[in-house]
Amino acid sequence: MYDFSCEHCGGLVKSRTAQQEALRHKGRYVILEDVPIGVCEKCGARYYDASVMRRVAEIGRGTAPSARAVEIPVAKFEG
Repeated sequence: MYDFSCEHCGGLVKSRTAQQEALRHKGRYVILEDVPIGVCEKCGARYYDASVMRRVAEIGRGTAPSARAVEIPVAKFEG
């Protein structure tokens, strides 16, 4: 699925399985577990197959069930 040149640095993108990956869908986050991704060995850029993005959209729209929901704390940075 992967094994191509990174569009950012020209490094090699290799397949990995991410334990958890948070992705945005219409201003909200969906967390997928055990998801196949591509990661550049040189710069760390992440790549996602269209099937992964479709799954995120389905869960984000509520047309596919999720296993559970988690609460994420949000705060403004005040440096």
